Amino acid sequence: MRMLPTWVRRILLAPLVIVAALVMLVLTPLWLLAALALTSLVPGRFRLPRVLWLVTVYLLWDAMLVVALFALWIASGFGYALRRPGFVTAHYRLGAWALRLLFWIFGGVLRLTITTTGADDADPATGRSAFDALLAPGTPLVVASRHGGPGDSFILIHTLLNEVARRPRIVLKYTLQWDPAIDILLHRIPARFIVPSGFGHGRNGGGASVEAALRDLATDLGPRDAFVIFPEGGQVSPTRRRSRIKRLRDAGREAMAERAEAMTHVMAPQPGGMHAALDASPDADVVFIAHTGLDRLHTLRDVWRELPMDKGITMRAWRVPRSEIPEDLDARAAWLFDWFARIDGWIDAHPELAA
Repeated sequence: MRMLPTWVRRILLAPLVIVAALVMLVLTPLWLLAALALTSLVPGRFRLPRVLWLVTVYLLWDAMLVVALFALWIASGFGYALRRPGFVTAHYRLGAWALRLLFWIFGGVLRLTITTTGADDADPATGRSAFDALLAPGTPLVVASRHGGPGDSFILIHTLLNEVARRPRIVLKYTLQWDPAIDILLHRIPARFIVPSGFGHGRNGGGASVEAALRDLATDLGPRDAFVIFPEGGQVSPTRRRSRIKRLRDAGREAMAERAEAMTHVMAPQPGGMHAALDASPDADVVFIAHTGLDRLHTLRDVWRELPMDKGITMRAWRVPRSEIPEDLDARAAWLFDWFARIDGWIDAHPELAA
């Protein structure tokens, strides 16, 4: 999908989301009455009113962020000082507050809970959970997460900003630039919008340009920074999973293809982005993130069927010191694959969490 130029997105999409939010807000009594009248025709517990309410809330949230970002642009001297540390910090704080608000509303409507764990118990001396301790500021981190279920990237960024006080450097799919608030905010903090690519370095995108962008993003990570990457390269789906296995076989990696077939919850990770991040940040530890609770939601139809979700999302973290990370690229690729096999095993061992 071809993106509109930045200036077009700013003068067209940003005002459009504000207008759409105001229209939905003004028409709230009408659509609410219509949705309630149709509730008896739609199976489930008030699915239609919930969906329309969440759409309205998200549009208002997006519009509010656009207005706040415009105010910060003016305050920075019409963009002159946007890259200065104080304004970057202000944007991180705005993003953290916005995600707290979004998850408070969506969590209540969808009946979602998020549980984090890194071990069985909290530290008795400090009361801090093992998850918080594993991601606590002090050392640069590369955070590598599985990518399974709608909104899991929002959940991870919300957790990093609001639970462990990390400043994420984010890698996103380029199509998210259609969302005005995400587009504007993430062009003002360290982030990269990329076109996902497969294994290798082919002419049609390949991995070279993406890896160069990720290497640049991961350079000079500070003690509060966390470079966030999803090595699977996209949401897990049966089609993507089969395609990934085929790529491995086409590349002559039969043993890895067989291992990828044996993993039922995750896809074979693509090592290029991790290589780039680790080479650019030689002092960074790695934290692997597994999560479960959204595994059955692959399509919009799945999401509709599950409303309201009544789900508990569990996130599990493991931290790997830099000294334990292989330097040889082939060994590192095998190490990354081993970790995703471990994530797959953890999900398989907790079927009650995915229900």
